Amino acid sequence: MPWGLRGEDGSGNQDDYALARVGKKPILKRQFGFMSILGFSCTILATWEGILSTFTMPFENGGPAGTIYSFIIVWAGICATFITMSELVSMAPTSGGQYHWVSMLSPPSCQKYMSFVTGWLIVIGWLGAFASSAYLSSSQIQGLIVLDHSSYVAQPWHTLLLYWAVTAFTVFVNVFASSLLPKFEGLVLVIHIIGFFAILIPLVYLGERNSAKEVFTTFSNGGGWQTEGLSFLIGMTGNMFAFTGADAAVHMSEEIQNSAVVVPICIMTTVVLNGLLGLGMIMAALFTMTDVEAALNSSTGYPFMEIFLSATKSVPGSTVMSALIPILVVATAVGCLASSSRMVWSFARDRGMPGSSWLSKVSSQAVPQYAISVVTGVGALLGLIILGSSAVLNDVVSLTVSALYGSYLLCAALFLYNRLMGNISSPADPSSDSDVVVNTPGAPLVWGPFRLPPVLGVICNVCAVVYLTVGIFFSFWPSDRQTTSEAMNYAVVGTAGTLILSTIYYFLYAKRVYTGPVVEIDRT
Repeated sequence: MPWGLRGEDGSGNQDDYALARVGKKPILKRQFGFMSILGFSCTILATWEGILSTFTMPFENGGPAGTIYSFIIVWAGICATFITMSELVSMAPTSGGQYHWVSMLSPPSCQKYMSFVTGWLIVIGWLGAFASSAYLSSSQIQGLIVLDHSSYVAQPWHTLLLYWAVTAFTVFVNVFASSLLPKFEGLVLVIHIIGFFAILIPLVYLGERNSAKEVFTTFSNGGGWQTEGLSFLIGMTGNMFAFTGADAAVHMSEEIQNSAVVVPICIMTTVVLNGLLGLGMIMAALFTMTDVEAALNSSTGYPFMEIFLSATKSVPGSTVMSALIPILVVATAVGCLASSSRMVWSFARDRGMPGSSWLSKVSSQAVPQYAISVVTGVGALLGLIILGSSAVLNDVVSLTVSALYGSYLLCAALFLYNRLMGNISSPADPSSDSDVVVNTPGAPLVWGPFRLPPVLGVICNVCAVVYLTVGIFFSFWPSDRQTTSEAMNYAVVGTAGTLILSTIYYFLYAKRVYTGPVVEIDRT
């Protein structure tokens, strides 16, 4: 084994070796095993919690039948997408994720620029994910107060203070209790699964039921669009958000033991498990949603709270059931801060961020505390949108979907091209010294441990590209055809603005310093 592939102590640890093969030195501590990173990934995806939280988006544009069928379509599309991502992370398990993969897959003529833009899409997407998680949990806490105290009048500034409190808690876990983060995520995984049954069983047992015909054949066009098909596609954004974020484990790759194998398994387990739980929960909610108007117009702001109350006929019982959702969404925000800060840290390490030399530093506990500070600060400022827009949730959800889906699409399209061209070779003997660095710009492309058979892989990649293209397009649409300036979907402003500003920054300055993922070891 070449010297450059060994840890600083010369031990040649296998994880360090795998990281060195893509040009990186080990800096962060590998404290996550399979169960802890599975908990991390499952609670960031948080599909059954997320679909209850964004319930109105697919229901208003699609109805009960549209909600179920769009969920299934999104689940299939996201499976294809994350199988593709799993193959890529197996090839290059770095915290940079998508921008590293775009860099290694792109033609030399545009490699730096495409990688740079992808990095910024991931940054803005994960900032949106962090902000939306903090917003959902804080507004749901307000909803619980309304559920128990009908005289309480929720104010935007109350939501903002709760938002900042949630943000402060995420900082505490990520900075001051960072060594406990894996155990925290393992605990949350248990709550994630037990909480599902704690809600599902009383909901189905106690609630009155709609007929199967009402649930599976009733469509609606609440947005007033030209056709129900168009309305259905626009409503899919809520379900897309419920599945966004499985790449969180990717950005933690340098803190996971045996990441080239564990991360792909974790991603696919997460998508399958959360899909099953999400489908079960959405069907239970739709079958027991006997008073549609009461649910959609609930004073709590969340239909699921009214559905629980209608089923249990008990305010304390529905409060306990409803309280599980914001608790788990707060855990999602903790994971979003961890993942987004690792992405910022990695991008800064490769000189893609302003203040890179500062943002790429880590503490004595190997925590990227400066990156955490920046993500927290920007997230806190994003919370101010709450004071000016009642449509903040739809905007942030759409921004998260469009930005992250954009980064996924670039990876999937480039990966498909290289696959078809036969540019990826079989892995060499791990003990061989012949290819010190692989899967970086200018180095050979080599398959990782996780790989689909050729024909199945092509079909999967094509499905991912088609699904992501459709998803991005409709993430920019407002929920109502007769929209107003306040209810308009401004996700296109955030996404297009990120592309424009990052392009300007690239040509004015970053072009001279950003070369793509930096190879930190000797190639000899």
